[in-house]
Amino acid sequence: MSAQTLWIQPETCGTLHGLFRRRVERSPDAVAYRQYDPGGQRWTDATWAQMATEVGRWQAALRREGLKPGDRVGIMLRNSREWVVAEQAALGLGLVVVPLYTNDRPRNVAFIAAETEMRVLFVDGRRQWQQLQEHSEELAGIRRIVSIGQIEAEDEPRDPRLASLHDWVFGIEAEPEWREVKPSGLATIVYTSGTTGRPKGVMLTHYNILSNVWASAQCATLLGTEERFLSFLPLSHMLERTAGYYLPMALGATVIYARSVLQLGEDLRSQRPTVLISVPRVYERIHARITSQLAKSPSWRRRLLEWAREIGWARHEWLQGRGQWSAGQLAWPLLDRLVARPVREAFGGALNYAICGGAPMPLEVGRFFLAMGVPIYQGYGMTEAGPVVSVNRPDDNIPESIGRPLPGVAVRIGEQDELQVLGPNVMLGYWRNAEATAAAFTGDRWLRTGDQARMDADGHLYITGRIKDIIVLGNGEKVPPAEMELAIQSDPLFEQVMIVGEGRPFLSALVVLEPTAWRALARELGLDPDREESLTDRLVQRALLGRVAARLETFPAHAQVRALRAFLKPWTVEEGLLTPTLKLRRAQIIKRFQAEIERLYEGRRT
Repeated sequence: MSAQTLWIQPETCGTLHGLFRRRVERSPDAVAYRQYDPGGQRWTDATWAQMATEVGRWQAALRREGLKPGDRVGIMLRNSREWVVAEQAALGLGLVVVPLYTNDRPRNVAFIAAETEMRVLFVDGRRQWQQLQEHSEELAGIRRIVSIGQIEAEDEPRDPRLASLHDWVFGIEAEPEWREVKPSGLATIVYTSGTTGRPKGVMLTHYNILSNVWASAQCATLLGTEERFLSFLPLSHMLERTAGYYLPMALGATVIYARSVLQLGEDLRSQRPTVLISVPRVYERIHARITSQLAKSPSWRRRLLEWAREIGWARHEWLQGRGQWSAGQLAWPLLDRLVARPVREAFGGALNYAICGGAPMPLEVGRFFLAMGVPIYQGYGMTEAGPVVSVNRPDDNIPESIGRPLPGVAVRIGEQDELQVLGPNVMLGYWRNAEATAAAFTGDRWLRTGDQARMDADGHLYITGRIKDIIVLGNGEKVPPAEMELAIQSDPLFEQVMIVGEGRPFLSALVVLEPTAWRALARELGLDPDREESLTDRLVQRALLGRVAARLETFPAHAQVRALRAFLKPWTVEEGLLTPTLKLRRAQIIKRFQAEIERLYEGRRT
């Protein structure tokens, strides 16, 4: 029997809670989830039957809140079994789930809660809720706040809506409920920053997501029930939710929740996952660590790695049918034992699939790991597409490409070389935002991605640019730089501003200072405004970053500037740095100041 015969298809389950129900019926005693218990200091497992029992209890508690189908429930939890129980309990009652980042700014959370008219909110702990209290007006519509962590008696007085999970479900024993919901019904509203200052709520149906899960599975046909997925990307991120939560549920695989990003290396080695879903930053960090260690190694060791990389890449291309076999590959068993196998051990040594998405992976990093036998497959997607649009396959893996479209997903290259998408995975639109919805689609209802692309004769897609100026950080977060630049320029000290950070771990800024304001600041700090060195003085850097932070106070946590380089000479049309209408020529500015930009990131990987 092939692994595929055990998969749960969209037509079999109909909805996301139908998927959970079918999985419980098919493999009740199989391990569904594993997570670390800090109290017992050990890893604990939960079967599908145990998960169903908890879902039933939470559903009974939700029914007591007087919710009706279609009401919105917020989940602001770290990755855990509780995240899944909260969602499945809500979905089974016909409720709509709104995922929230645990580290998002209170202002954003309050905006989302108010716009969706959220009725119940799950939080990790009391303090998380307390941080939201300054926006109590926007949160007034919430009837119940459930804290997964215990609330101690000394925490009184407290918001009467706040209850610990223990108290909220105390004494309840109930079977799960599975209300009938159409596959076309709204399942979730996922907020994405997009290109505007306020986040936009992407409306995804049950079938949007289920079709994307099924199509993604067709690109990895060797997956089976024995897989171990390691989950560490936030479940509020649609890549993790679709590929790291619903996909293993459809397969009947086990999901292991990593303890933290800081402990990721230990968890990889101890849990030995077979499937890893990540943004490029994780692979970049491991690559950077290997590179830095080699820099301190003897020259013979560096030459050995270079040899292994060369032979490993030639072997990869040969196995893919794109290259010729060479006698040098006879050395691979030795190189594999000495060089490649230790690299794979950094990921646990058992990986079958390492999916990379959310941002472009540097070609050097992708080729290095493929040469070492780490099976990395880069893909492309966006929340509005459920999210996966294209991905590389095991037998057709080109690291500089974003792969070929998923089965059933159509793509085309539109005006300005824009990649456009059509398929069952494409969103309904943005929650209560008809203007943004209209702008997201072409006249014939193809989804606009805003990314420029080309397609080769074999159907492989390559991203070539971006129509709108959106920065995608190394962790996949998207930032509209123009709005940030305008906010910073509202401070008279800053005459010109350009945000940088494409593919980087954080945002930086290039700023041109207004001469008079600069002289005043320099004197205030006891520095000579005419000395070039004053611009890079530690006191100046601290002062400038402080003023930038003040202007970006309303922006999300990931849209903050952590380093900058100041200049006194303005950017001009004559130098080719501005257009005739005085818009920034971003590519030219980056090229001109490439050395300065690199120095902003030297030695800073996070």
